[in-house]
Amino acid sequence: MKMARGENTLIKKYIPLAVNGGIGFGSKLKPKQLAVLGEYLDEDSEIELTTLQQLIVQIPEEKIEEAKRRFEEVGLSHYPVGKFVKNLRTCNFCKGEIEEGMPVAKELNKRIAGQEVPFTLRPAYTGCPIGCGEPLMNDIGVMKDHDEYELYIGGHPKGREARAGQLVRKNLNPEELYQLVDQILDIYRENGKKREKFYRFVDRFGFEQIKAALNL
Repeated sequence: MKMARGENTLIKKYIPLAVNGGIGFGSKLKPKQLAVLGEYLDEDSEIELTTLQQLIVQIPEEKIEEAKRRFEEVGLSHYPVGKFVKNLRTCNFCKGEIEEGMPVAKELNKRIAGQEVPFTLRPAYTGCPIGCGEPLMNDIGVMKDHDEYELYIGGHPKGREARAGQLVRKNLNPEELYQLVDQILDIYRENGKKREKFYRFVDRFGFEQIKAALNL
């Protein structure tokens, strides 16, 4: 909060938050979650709905910590906005939580979402090879196949540079998957340029060089 020059009126400062209902099958919200969200928004606030299954909201700075606690109480996840790893984008269809590997998706999201990186990074997860979560078209993509996982990097969904990601490794168990993703993020942080998009980093640094750094 700061004072406008020559005025006695206080100007509110707002903090952006990315909010969703947590990692699940698609993007869903409950009425009580929407009600709590409304408690911290001005009457004329605009809410941005993103393709990453997030709502971008502006919370008054003096209420930000209270809002985070209330969101967590009703099952709303919140993430920083900007040059961070986004929450996992997940598929909308399923055969059941265990079969689709959703516990692994939740754990992976818990480990990586909100990490600071050179530029916004979009990960995606899908529970079967149909790929409804579009893992091959995101920066980091995970696809479950039977009881194992495949990891892709460098996908890009837009424009003339649109392309599918490249397979880093398949037949991964959950711990191997977590370790590889952690290492890839470290490589990006250590070698990426400021505001360098991840798919461009993969091109510049080299896919094979990344695999070599991963000892693959």
